Amino acid sequence: MKIGIDVGSTTIKSVVLNNFGEVIYQSYERHYCKIKEKTSELLKKIRDKYPREKSMELSISGSAAMGMAEKWKVPFVQEVYATRIAATTLEDDVDVIIELGGEDAKILFLKDGMEVRMNGSCAGGTGAFIDQMATLLNMSLDEMNETAKDYKKIYTIASRCGVFAKSDIQPLLNQGVVKSDLSASIFFAVVNQTIAGLAQGRVIKGNVLYLGGPLSFNSELRKAFDKTLNLTGKCPDNSLYYVALGAAYYASEKIDIDNLIITLNNYREDETYSMAPPLFKTKEEYDEFKLRHEKSKVLVKEEIDVESPITIGIDSGSTTIKIVAINENKEIVSSIYRPNSGNTVEVVKEYLENIYNTYPEVKISAVAATGYGEQLIKNAFKVDYGMVETVAHFTAAKHFMNNVDFIIDIGGQDIKCFKIHNGAIDNIFLNEACSSGCGSFLQTFANALGYSVEEFANLGLFSKNPVDLGSRCTVFMNSSVKQVQKDGATIEDISAGLSVSVVKNALYKVIRASNSESLGKNIVVQGGTFLNDAVLRACEQELNVQVLRPTISGLMGAYGAALYARGKNNDKSTILNKSELENFSHEVKVTNCGLCNSHCGLTIYSFGEGRKYIGGNRCDRPVSNKNHGEVSNIYEYKRSLLDSYPKISGKRGKIGIPMGLNMYE
Repeated sequence: MKIGIDVGSTTIKSVVLNNFGEVIYQSYERHYCKIKEKTSELLKKIRDKYPREKSMELSISGSAAMGMAEKWKVPFVQEVYATRIAATTLEDDVDVIIELGGEDAKILFLKDGMEVRMNGSCAGGTGAFIDQMATLLNMSLDEMNETAKDYKKIYTIASRCGVFAKSDIQPLLNQGVVKSDLSASIFFAVVNQTIAGLAQGRVIKGNVLYLGGPLSFNSELRKAFDKTLNLTGKCPDNSLYYVALGAAYYASEKIDIDNLIITLNNYREDETYSMAPPLFKTKEEYDEFKLRHEKSKVLVKEEIDVESPITIGIDSGSTTIKIVAINENKEIVSSIYRPNSGNTVEVVKEYLENIYNTYPEVKISAVAATGYGEQLIKNAFKVDYGMVETVAHFTAAKHFMNNVDFIIDIGGQDIKCFKIHNGAIDNIFLNEACSSGCGSFLQTFANALGYSVEEFANLGLFSKNPVDLGSRCTVFMNSSVKQVQKDGATIEDISAGLSVSVVKNALYKVIRASNSESLGKNIVVQGGTFLNDAVLRACEQELNVQVLRPTISGLMGAYGAALYARGKNNDKSTILNKSELENFSHEVKVTNCGLCNSHCGLTIYSFGEGRKYIGGNRCDRPVSNKNHGEVSNIYEYKRSLLDSYPKISGKRGKIGIPMGLNMYE
């Protein structure tokens, strides 16, 4: 008899073959990083089921199995080779194998030059990504698959990173997009990520085999692959066990099962996780640190003086919105910092309503908007000025340190770093396709462990042995956290370790700094993430420099915009007044652009008085109404005008005119 065991990133699979090569036992379960314990339990079940077989030919495979095989002296076979053995043994003719696992994705081209493509540092588009999206939709994986069967429309969703995908999905949920469309869109996003990220232009054709948990459990994901590739792939009934089957077919060395179980039970890890230096050694050291950073503050007043004009800065970010109102002395008289929940317009409207209701005689001299939603806010509320986000942050940083050399800003999903030379921005560093190390990165782990971000951050301040987790994709880091938990790391150690990871990601992945001297001596750090004292301390330790963090770190973009508006010396702002705000309404319409064959998805915001804003466009044609020589469909244009005509109430009821009359015309 033969045993094949596949230890993956999240699950463990096993098969037992009889002397005729037939499967007589198989199992599949999640191991939750308790690999040794689960393997021991599995072998005991097999031993008890087949008590006469004291020794069996055994081999193990899988992404988490190599180290285990070396430590426990059992035969190992590489998972790609095991998959190929199983496929060529069980299937007559296979050209391509697409396999999705918990944190890994693979495409095996078996013909026309054998080639293997695997994901590396990003786990976007894998099973863990689908798990994250199901949690966001508040659905089980089975419910998500069933719901997707009724989809009508596919929306563009980022699949490279779960954090970015969340930003795409949340606004669609707020707009009332049905979950069937969102579920199907997530599956198509996984397909696009797999094909674009792994195939990279090599054509997938012929007989395609679908393997792995996500493709086995989600029929709609398989259909999405079929539709995109324009073929019909095959997902065998035992697709979950192909690596384990390959390991069993490969096995040739007999192993005493009882002795192996004893080895597993007696095995103790000789090595522990890597540790970083503690953030603070004593309470006195922390108190001194707090006192130093509290010096960089703006005076905050609790009320607005209606005799003196105020200026307002609005920073509409990807996940949060920040608004600051300042007086003539540049003191903050009002501010908010809150999640936008995908509905920025309503948040700004509520803020302005509160200002007008609390201070009916308030004088607003100017308003400036910046950030991700700058143009939307400008169009919606007749905001006076818009400014580039980097300039807004630089303006605020100069207010605190006029000779600043370098600015590091870590937000919810983005990292922005500016090199300053001769009083101007000389170079800009941004995170691109990965959001590991951003604010949402910490928030995800805090929520997963049952803490608020503030509670989780404070836990790590006095950790004696912070875990050195490096800086990786959020999905991969999740496995690292589970592993060090298994090895005995406390929640305090993990909290401190994640704070260090945030800083390392910014310094070594985004800025790619070789040393602190290359950044300069006068460094300002800002963004909501730096309100976390553990992250701030980790930054100073990594750079070996005392940096300046303003007490309004999370409001710097809005404060910079307010300072910019103050510098314009306006008498009166054009922003909507109280009566205009009372009559303010907006509609959101999702449609597709018809100006070229790409048919990009557009979100059209209408605000009355003919004001509108178009989002989602990838070029200026929907905004500028350029058609670049194409013949316009005048009837389509006429119908769109009729559809968008506002509903009005008539004194004598309504008259319906059949569209058939237009057809005749």
